[in-house]
Amino acid sequence: MTTLLHIPVSPRGDASFSRAAGYSLLARLREAVPTLEVVTRDLDAPPLPHPDRAFVEASLMPADDRGPAQDEALARSEILIGEVEAADVILISTPMNNFTVPSVLKAWIDYVVRPGRTFDITPNGKVGLLANRPVLAVVACGGRFGEQPGAQSDFFTPYVRYALGSVGITDIEVLRLEGLTRDPSHIAETLQRAASWVSRVAAPTG
Repeated sequence: MTTLLHIPVSPRGDASFSRAAGYSLLARLREAVPTLEVVTRDLDAPPLPHPDRAFVEASLMPADDRGPAQDEALARSEILIGEVEAADVILISTPMNNFTVPSVLKAWIDYVVRPGRTFDITPNGKVGLLANRPVLAVVACGGRFGEQPGAQSDFFTPYVRYALGSVGITDIEVLRLEGLTRDPSHIAETLQRAASWVSRVAAPTG
């Protein structure tokens, strides 16, 4: 592992549990791999704009039919896809908003999951065009999950797995920081569970 793409999402700055957990995990990775190059794509600095009509129309147009205007409409998407392609591993630190991905993370996914660029459409469904790589999503959740009374549903995990899987990225682990409105100590518990992930992605290859 030489390059890591870090994607912090929360707009809460220093008050964000997910950012704090992401930076803590990033520090562990830097200790394990001192030569690690980190590329940060902060989705709140400034907030990533949502795809507009020009982007959608250009992304659906055959590449040979595009002109300068379409290339400009796709420029942001190309930058974001290029960051993914250059990364050996991806770390996403994000809140869970209303049981699923925050809208700005959904925008990032919409720029990256692009027909003819990161996936092809075949009679058997989508075929990913990106190389697989480890992805860890550290997700801050105010509620708790499970079978107990008052537990909430998690639509984040299956959606992220499916969306990134459609472009060829299937090595995905989601670590939830649960019940943060009741007990912030869950951050430490989750980071302890993340230690095995750090060991795995930092292990030498070859």
